[in-house]
Amino acid sequence: MNELVCYSKDAIVSRTKIREGETKVGQKIEVLQDSTQLSETSATYILVGIPEDIGVRANYGNAGTAEAWNEALNAFCNIQVHPNIPVERIALLGAINCTQEMRSAEKNNDMAHLGKLVKEIDIKVATIIEKVVAAGKIPIIIGGGHNNSFGNLKGASKALKKPINCINFDAHTDFRALEHRHSGNGFRYAKNDGSLHKYFIFGVHRNYTSQPVFEALKAASEHVRFSLFEDIAVTKNITFAKALEEASAFISDTPFGIELDMDAIANMGSSAMTPSGFSVEEARQFLNYFSANKNCTYIHICEGTPSAALFSNHVGKTISYLISDVLSK
Repeated sequence: MNELVCYSKDAIVSRTKIREGETKVGQKIEVLQDSTQLSETSATYILVGIPEDIGVRANYGNAGTAEAWNEALNAFCNIQVHPNIPVERIALLGAINCTQEMRSAEKNNDMAHLGKLVKEIDIKVATIIEKVVAAGKIPIIIGGGHNNSFGNLKGASKALKKPINCINFDAHTDFRALEHRHSGNGFRYAKNDGSLHKYFIFGVHRNYTSQPVFEALKAASEHVRFSLFEDIAVTKNITFAKALEEASAFISDTPFGIELDMDAIANMGSSAMTPSGFSVEEARQFLNYFSANKNCTYIHICEGTPSAALFSNHVGKTISYLISDVLSK
């Protein structure tokens, strides 16, 4: 089975609500037919989807992240093209083919089996991300659970032939024990694998971080640091802008990946929806800030769950805003 599902230009145009006098992304975006075309495109960014929720289910979470890619692609196809959103900076590659694994997960939801399926997806994700980064492009990866951080980091580090850093906008550390693979231990696996060098978690929620995880972070403090959401948004011991600067000082001097977990956004449809979190505007500021750095190597927006959202296109529209913020440099 092919590891990548690509789209025809007609299929992308069909997602677009065309209006006379307007030009939308779906009409103009470059659509690649396979990974061999990565070296031919002049686009800086390559859009890739991951339609799976096996890693979330393997972490005892709610299913639904598999749908975020399709919702986001629909929303992105329908934003306007003009000088502030230069669509020529991005090309669509396609989606990681998770069909076989998703079917298998429906038949057998045993945690060990789900973990095995996550490992299979790890390989596919790492293979595609390695190709994109090796071609000198920056992948923007949409959808799936945060388990895919491991494949992103492994693929990028293989392409660059060295471990890379990572900044994670997240309510959780995803630094749980090296048990079966799931959405809560991708960064721990990447650190153990040698793909991850320095790791910073931006806005950790103290209520959902266990003492053993805090102890693991402390033990790895030379290479792993974090800021607390409560320090930034509740007690305001540090401003949002200063927290960005401190995180950047730790990870951005060498190539790094950006991970943005939609669980960190208040009232966002996600696998672990929260009433207390950062705003969509703060998430946009975060991504705008770090994606502008010359060492940004990849961008991953994950854990969105459309079925849990406040309105039908809440998750997709939010992701389309985030993508457009990256393009509008």
